[in-house]
Amino acid sequence: MERFDEQQDGAQIHEIQEPDEASLSRRRLLLQMGCISLGLPLSGAAALPFLERGRAQQSSHPDKHQTPAPEPVPSTLSPDDDQFLNELEHANFLFFWEQGNPSTGLIKDRCNVHAKDTSIAASIASTGFGLTAICIGQMRGFVSFEDARARVLSALSFIWHKLPTHRGFFYHFANINTGERVWDSEVSSVDTAMLLCGILTCKQHFPDKEIGDLAHAIFDRVDWTWLSEDTTLLSHGWTPEMGFIHSRWDDYSELMMMYLLGMGSTSHPLPNDTWFAWNRKVFEYDGLRYVGSFAPLFVHQYSQAWFDFRGKRDRFADYFQNSIIATDVHRRFCIELNEQFPDYSNALWGITASDSAKGYVAWGGPPAMGPIDGTIVPAAAGGSLPFLPSATMRVMRTIHDHYPQAWCRYGFVDNGRGLCA
Repeated sequence: MERFDEQQDGAQIHEIQEPDEASLSRRRLLLQMGCISLGLPLSGAAALPFLERGRAQQSSHPDKHQTPAPEPVPSTLSPDDDQFLNELEHANFLFFWEQGNPSTGLIKDRCNVHAKDTSIAASIASTGFGLTAICIGQMRGFVSFEDARARVLSALSFIWHKLPTHRGFFYHFANINTGERVWDSEVSSVDTAMLLCGILTCKQHFPDKEIGDLAHAIFDRVDWTWLSEDTTLLSHGWTPEMGFIHSRWDDYSELMMMYLLGMGSTSHPLPNDTWFAWNRKVFEYDGLRYVGSFAPLFVHQYSQAWFDFRGKRDRFADYFQNSIIATDVHRRFCIELNEQFPDYSNALWGITASDSAKGYVAWGGPPAMGPIDGTIVPAAAGGSLPFLPSATMRVMRTIHDHYPQAWCRYGFVDNGRGLCA
């Protein structure tokens, strides 16, 4: 039976089944995801949330949503786009290269380029992305093969021999110089997965036995069966003080990379039915059905940074096509906020979790999360480049050409009002 669930900034959500309790903390919102059966009957779907426009957004366009929106049309990049992206990738590479410790290989979670940055907090997720960036940087000529190999070898050696670990999983945040746990952070399942993705990228990129052996050893040390305990669903993590975190990776999100890695383990593999254990819900917006979530746009991006889902599908979805639709829905959602924030347009859209003047904010939509204050987060469009090339390039060029304060040595700032990270 359909019931009213909640209303947020003009978006009403109706669910066919009773929703789970939701906490929009940084960790919990990672769970609030759904899935879609593209081209398949929906009779087996667990839930069908439906997003309707509120009166404020309908007032000047009463007939706007009578006809379902068309799915986005595939687009390509021009040579000028490639040149711009090469400049952007070089700037991004510099962050991971310069903000990493050459001895430990660990990379800062964020930094402020507008002041002397004395932070010592590295994150294992940033390190995973950074190891991947080093491979890309070497391919593009930003760093020599010898220097890239040496940095990767130092990182993998430190991770294997010295970085504190529990059952093969790593603490979310670590001292960049020593590897020691900071901020009483948790042993994080998803952040360990991002680090592993970077490590395995290095193994594939460098034809080097020492790198390959270290990558294998680090990957095989991870005990996925310990983290799942007596259930097929993985916990968010563990702390020495409190034990397992009660929250489970039970709804569609960037969890796909984590479960695929666990299923691919040769030492402590997860069972194949783990892939079918997490929930898949269907959302609809403007007549477009897609993976729905009460979470920022990045959840549609992260797994696909390493796993190529193009041309593949399970019995539920084509996840690459689903991210295309979810990105286009987010674009439409932002444009409809133009009445509240006049700068939002087809050339300037995109909100996802980022730093802000008030600290970390997990904003996005639909439905609206934040609270949204008119900020643009360049990573929203930038991270969606594979899904909507032309639409996202338009945004990145607009920001680059018309908002110079949003560009720094390391590329785009984390958001239109915050630090460069």
